[in-house]
Amino acid sequence: MNPSESFSVRDAVAASPLLRELARGWWLLVIYGLIAVAFGLFALFRPAAVVISLTWLFGVMALVEGVFAVIALFTGNHSISRGWQLLYAVASLALGILTVLDPAMTAGVIVLLLAAWLIVGGVYRIAFAIRVRRHISGEWLIALSGLLAIALGVLFAMSPLAGLAVAGLWIGIGALLYGIVQLVAGFKLRKLVAGGR
Repeated sequence: MNPSESFSVRDAVAASPLLRELARGWWLLVIYGLIAVAFGLFALFRPAAVVISLTWLFGVMALVEGVFAVIALFTGNHSISRGWQLLYAVASLALGILTVLDPAMTAGVIVLLLAAWLIVGGVYRIAFAIRVRRHISGEWLIALSGLLAIALGVLFAMSPLAGLAVAGLWIGIGALLYGIVQLVAGFKLRKLVAGGR
C-alpha cells in the first residue's frame, strides 16, 4: 500500500462516523479472533468432543423450540393447524430430550445419514458419468468423485466415530481460518485508529 492510498483510507475513516465507530471497536474483532482460534485449536486436537458438544447444544435448542411450540399451542393465534403444531412440538421435544441425554448417539446417527447420502450420491455420479461419456470429455473425473464419495460413505458407515472426528477437524479448520481473518481485520482497524490520531 503506497502512502497516498493509506492517506485516503485514513481520510475515509475520519470522514465517516460509521467507519470511525467500526475502527474504534477493533479490539472486539481481536477478541472474537482469539476465541475462534482457541476453539479451532481445541477442535483440531479433540474433534469428536467438539462435534458431540455442538450436537448437545443442538439438542438444547430443539428442546427450547419444543417448549415454545407447546406454549404456542395453548396461547395465541395459530397460523397453522393445531395438529401440525402439536406434531412439531412433540418432534422437537423428543429430538431435544434424546440429544441432550445421549449426544454421541445423535451425532452417530447424523454421521450414518451422511454416509448414506455419500453412497447414494456417489452411485448417482457414476451413473451420470456413464450416461454423458459420449457428450463430454473428462467424465472420468465425475466417476472418480463418485467412487471417492462411496468410499468415504462406507468408511463413515463402518466407523461413525471416525466420521465425527473428520467433521470436528473441518469445524476446527473453519474456526481457525475465521479467527485469523478476525485478528488480521482487528489489527488493521487498530492501525487505522492509531494513524488517524
